[in-house]
Amino acid sequence: NWASLPTRVALLNSKASTFMPYSVNNGLRIYYETYGDGSPLVMVHANPFDHRLWMHQIARYSAFHRVIAIDLRGYGRSDKPNSPFALADMARDVIGVCIDEGVTRAPFFGVSVGSGISMLIALEEPELVEALVLVGGSSAGSPNMTRRIEGFLSQDLPGYQLQHLRDCVSPAFADSARGQWLLSLFNARADQLSGPCIANIFRARLGCDMRELLPNIKAPTLVVNGEHDISMAAGLLTASLIPDARHVTIVGGGHACNIEKPEDFDAKVAAFFRDKGLRLCAA
Repeated sequence: NWASLPTRVALLNSKASTFMPYSVNNGLRIYYETYGDGSPLVMVHANPFDHRLWMHQIARYSAFHRVIAIDLRGYGRSDKPNSPFALADMARDVIGVCIDEGVTRAPFFGVSVGSGISMLIALEEPELVEALVLVGGSSAGSPNMTRRIEGFLSQDLPGYQLQHLRDCVSPAFADSARGQWLLSLFNARADQLSGPCIANIFRARLGCDMRELLPNIKAPTLVVNGEHDISMAAGLLTASLIPDARHVTIVGGGHACNIEKPEDFDAKVAAFFRDKGLRLCAA
C-alpha cells in the first residue's frame, strides 16, 4: 500500500526536519553544519554574515577535520530572539553545539563578535579550547557599535546589511566582481533577519569587556587583522594581553580577511599551528 505522493513528501519533510542540525541546549534553536571527519574545528562567524563566512576554510580543512560551522543567534537558520541577551548567552549557544557534537577539545576560529565569543569560551571553559584563531580580535566593544545598532534598527535592513558587509572588507574587495558576488550571497536573505535581534548582538558585545581577564587565557592564540581592518588597534591590544599570543597582518585584507584573502589567511594559520605543535592536517 503505497502512500500518496503528498503523504510521502510530508513524511520525508518531517524526517528531514528531525535530522536538521539544530542545537537546543541553551533554549534556542541554533543551526550548524558539519563537514568532514577527524578531529574537530569550531568556527564562529561575524556580524553581519552567517556560517558561510568560513566557506574557504571549510573547503580546505574538511578533507582532514570535522569542521563545525555555526549560525549565531540572529543569523541564518538560527532563532532570532528580540529580547535582550548577553554575550555569555551566545557563548553558551556555541558550547551547546559542542555538547551535541561530542566535542571535548578543539581549536576555535572566530571573526569579530565570533572572536569575542571564542575568547569568552576560552575563559569560561578552558579545557574545551585547544587553540584560538581570532580574526579582528577585539576584546571589548567599540564606540561605532552604537551606530551599528541604529543602522540595524532602520527600516532598510537589506540596504544597511549590505553597507555593513562592505565595511567589513577592504574597498578593493568590495568593488571587485568576486567581492560583489560573495557579499550578495550574504545579503540575499536580509529580509529574513531581525533588526532588533542584531542590535541586541551589538549591545551584548558592548556589555562585555574582557581586557582585564585576557592574561588568564592559556590556549595558544593567533590574532589576525587585515591591513584595512578598523579593529587593528583592538586586535594588537588583545594580542599584547594574552600570554604568548601572536599577531599577524593580512596585507590588502579588511576585517573579514579570511574570506577576502583565504590563501594568505590559511598560510598564517598553518605557520602558527606548526610552530605551536598543533595538529592541522591541511596546513
